[in-house]
Amino acid sequence: MSIFSNNEDNNSEQSPECLDESEFSIDVVAWGHDASTVEKLKCRLLEHPEVQDYLAGARHRLLSLQFIEPETKTHEPVLTDRYRATIYDYTNNRTVFIDGCGFDNDLVVASESSFQPLPTEEEFQEAVDILSLHPEFGSALLEGYAQPYPAMPPLVTEVELPNGRIERTLAIGLLPNNEQFQHEIVGVNMISRDVIRFESGAPIGSTRGNDTCGISYSAQQPTVSNAPGQVWVTIRQGGQVIWKFIAIRPAASSGTRGSGIELRYVDYRGKRVLYRGHVPILNVKYDNDACGPYRDWQNQEGMVQADGIDVASGFRLASSPAKTFIDTGSDVGNYLGVAIYVQGQEVVLVSEMEAGWYRYVSEWRFHTNGTIRPRFGFSAVRNSCVCNRHHHHVYWRLDFDIRTAGNNTVREFNDPPIIGRSKWHTKYYEIKRPRDSSHHRKWRVENTLTGEAYDIIPGSNDGVASTFPDWPYPVGDVWFLRYRGSEIDDGVNSTTGPNCEANVLDTWVNGEVINNQDVVVWYAGHFTHDFHSDPPGTFGHIVGPELKPVNW
Repeated sequence: MSIFSNNEDNNSEQSPECLDESEFSIDVVAWGHDASTVEKLKCRLLEHPEVQDYLAGARHRLLSLQFIEPETKTHEPVLTDRYRATIYDYTNNRTVFIDGCGFDNDLVVASESSFQPLPTEEEFQEAVDILSLHPEFGSALLEGYAQPYPAMPPLVTEVELPNGRIERTLAIGLLPNNEQFQHEIVGVNMISRDVIRFESGAPIGSTRGNDTCGISYSAQQPTVSNAPGQVWVTIRQGGQVIWKFIAIRPAASSGTRGSGIELRYVDYRGKRVLYRGHVPILNVKYDNDACGPYRDWQNQEGMVQADGIDVASGFRLASSPAKTFIDTGSDVGNYLGVAIYVQGQEVVLVSEMEAGWYRYVSEWRFHTNGTIRPRFGFSAVRNSCVCNRHHHHVYWRLDFDIRTAGNNTVREFNDPPIIGRSKWHTKYYEIKRPRDSSHHRKWRVENTLTGEAYDIIPGSNDGVASTFPDWPYPVGDVWFLRYRGSEIDDGVNSTTGPNCEANVLDTWVNGEVINNQDVVVWYAGHFTHDFHSDPPGTFGHIVGPELKPVNW
């Protein structure tokens, strides 16, 4: 599917023969395993004799199925058929992993774990159904006195059984819509189907109060996670290919907790820029630990407002700029997935994501001049926690392959200089660096053989970690590492507690050479959110750097 644009904001569709040198077109072609193939695989898997024997008639739910990518880089994408399915067995209170390869299901391996996967929307709705049978809460839900919402943390893990397991218990918030009802967060035990109340009115890591902050919550809006959807995007100007890349919707993104809109094999004017760009780590810290801290996830899509044509599973070509809650102040939209649209000389990919009461925006902007602008937005719907000042930290992973996977190096710019008289100097070994506006600091990833490069220019709102009130929780600003296939994310599954920090980034700085090597950049953006000081009409905040081509 393709759409043609004359670079005006009205973005009206035109035929190919109307194009001149200033016009450009967007072609979107589905790639990878489609939704119907994945659904058939899920059905066959649940019917597999070994899976049936392992579950032995237990009450269970298939929560996700993810394809496992190889750690070794390839110049062109390879469609993998290795997968892992995650099932929760409520009868035996355990997570069951099913590992397989291929679509014939001849051989699968089942194993169990105490690992607690994130709830799906379907599981949350089952928990609400259980709550509706409660003698007190059931009538409040029926009469509309209380509005259920996904709370943070999403799972209650306060009580560990003697065998080391934790009974799977979902946290559900109940917002009052009537003075007769008080705000409360309860637990719904999915094993015993009991409702758990807490002396403080909320589980550890959360809080409840009748004072709430945030945009209005729309309980009727669906979400989606662990859903297939990836496409080849080709952008042409005057018939010439300007950009070409694979885009993956957040619901299908990689990593322990997803990574927002994920990009692969990004080429500008036929030359490789990025092997991968994504956000594997996202967390938030509250002053005085009023709530949390939290490690959030980036694979649960919420609704964006976008009118246009659906071109693949999870992708819509919008006829005008898509609107997120940051634009509208509304939690209501009409599309789940990634909206692609043209705005001036940029092609924009944008999606909304949800993590409990948090609302996030994942966005990539591609200019015809080669500039890439990764963007991440923050906000929240009504709850008590976000009335307290808190600090968001987002960590992009930018796997640069300037022309080639190897022969890349990193240079840093400072004005005034910090080493000798030259404003530029080379980084020879893995290193963590702070942002420094007093030296107009920026960085360059350059191919040492060809001279082509991309500059990383910090955004004015991206912050400096060491100056934040929650330092050292935000860990740092920028890391330059040598590529390792095992360092895609830090593997953290905790939703709250001390493990939510991004400490592993510092441990990956271990003296390896990065000059003339395969270079990976981790870039962090930091933002302090205080709802009480937000200007009127402000519904969220955005951070992100600029990536600009040099000698291209």
